[in-house]
Amino acid sequence: MFRVVDDRPGSQAEVSVAGLGPLRVYAHVRAAADLTGLRVLLVTDLLARAGELGGLQVLTTRAFTGERAVVPAVEDAATALGIRPPVLPDADLDFAGAWPGGPAVVHVVDDDAIGDDNRSGILIHAAAARLAQDAAARPGGTAAGMLGGHDPLAVRLALISLPRRQPAELTAGQLADAAQTLSEWRRRVARWAEAPSGAIPKPVAETFRAAFGSLDIAAVLALLRSLAADETVPAGPRFETFLYADRVLGLDLPRDIGR
Repeated sequence: MFRVVDDRPGSQAEVSVAGLGPLRVYAHVRAAADLTGLRVLLVTDLLARAGELGGLQVLTTRAFTGERAVVPAVEDAATALGIRPPVLPDADLDFAGAWPGGPAVVHVVDDDAIGDDNRSGILIHAAAARLAQDAAARPGGTAAGMLGGHDPLAVRLALISLPRRQPAELTAGQLADAAQTLSEWRRRVARWAEAPSGAIPKPVAETFRAAFGSLDIAAVLALLRSLAADETVPAGPRFETFLYADRVLGLDLPRDIGR
């Protein structure tokens, strides 16, 4: 069972999806020069990956508002962040025929919609995000410019390290820490890959299932940090655990295997 809880203030609504779904997810993206629209797409991506890991069919689509001229830059940056394209083309929410099985079940929205929205279904909140002044304005192409010229997956890790309902202002220091963490984890995964395989510890698997079901990504990252430093756990189980988590996190942790 995959359970998604409504983020609207005072709401107790939730949707539970069993079997093959489908789980229908609609990203409402405000195109602007900050990272808020990207964060909406990133939360949508995490939700889709987590649902698929739980055995669901997940159908995603998106609609853009705001500065239309910025939409290509947002889409380019989303691709750089490893955010997968929508399963369905950009669709009119009122056009039920675009949604096999009915209208969208889950809407991922930013600050402008979460407190004042009457649409049916579950609302998931992705708070405003931007680069701090010390992390912005590095030279680069379209996507690199929106991401401040930083490693896109370091930006992804920095964003998912923060609670999604908390406004995010990514500093140069946070992004440097994220890049260092990625490098360290990839190095460890490459080393663990040379050891005999081993099953993911049952308590870890249970924690992951619960955390992914509620999009508590911070709990997943905390467990990975603890496991990376725990030399009492054999290399094989640590390897399998990091690869399993990366199916949702999307950080390309196996990248250095064989190098």
